[in-house]
Amino acid sequence: MRILNFMPSPTNTIRVAARTYDRLKGLAKAEGKPMSVVLEEAVERLEADRFFREMDAAYRALRADPQAWQEELAERAVWDATLMDGLEEE
Repeated sequence: MRILNFMPSPTNTIRVAARTYDRLKGLAKAEGKPMSVVLEEAVERLEADRFFREMDAAYRALRADPQAWQEELAERAVWDATLMDGLEEE
């Protein structure tokens, strides 16, 4: 998770619907944070959600191809052998 920088930085003005502004203001008050920080966190969350949805879709496509999935499993097995490389069993 990224730590937000509270140092002043260049800003821009955006237009949002009045209802969205009211919701953002309410969230900011509830979180005890400036609206700009809440908005930045929301954008970061949306980006992360999109990343994981796309990753999930890619893995689903990989698993739908039996040959590609077997190649993936074989590669994982090779890497699994390195997990305890040089370490004693506990």
